[in-house]
Amino acid sequence: MGARTRAAFITVGFLVLLFSAGYAPRPADAQSLCESCEVQIGLGGTYHYWGTTGSLVLPVTVTWSEDRYEFGVFRFTSQQLLALPGTHEEERHMANPYWGASLSRRWQLFEQGPVKAYFGFGLAAKTESDTLSVTRWDFASQLGLRFRVPGDRVIGEVTMRHWSNGGIRLPNHGQDFATVTFRLNSGLFGVGRADQIPIDPSFNLEEERLP
Repeated sequence: MGARTRAAFITVGFLVLLFSAGYAPRPADAQSLCESCEVQIGLGGTYHYWGTTGSLVLPVTVTWSEDRYEFGVFRFTSQQLLALPGTHEEERHMANPYWGASLSRRWQLFEQGPVKAYFGFGLAAKTESDTLSVTRWDFASQLGLRFRVPGDRVIGEVTMRHWSNGGIRLPNHGQDFATVTFRLNSGLFGVGRADQIPIDPSFNLEEERLP
């Protein structure tokens, strides 16, 4: 099975998991592990300045404290190759497939209707070094939009991400990639404060009972 075929199977499987988990029933007696946590999964891709570098990215992220913090795990599924415009050189090899993780603090930039913009900064770790970054520990920055699909049943995020060591050691081109993720309703986590529906204090079950 070729690399592209494997990537296609991974993509289809991830999409099936995304949609099936989003509509999975929540057990009535489930205990929340984290009242403010939200799990998101999706898809992404790598790029570098002027063009794509060809790797599919599979992200799984967890946010908590009303989206102020994010922990993410990312699988870069294939080699990253960079074409050099205006030259007859072959594509330059930038990175092999690898696993990465990041922990970031996020700040809201603005909110307009169902859309919020945010900026994040933290640390990232990689399972191997490469031309993009010779170090396995990097700084992680992100810029993105959080949005609600009409009906408020689905929340998604589009995020541009950059990992680099800030020039502490060379080479340091930086890992650039974008992700699109959607919230899962897994039942293991709580519901964010913005998604909770307050109960009318005038509604009292005791008063409604018949004598």
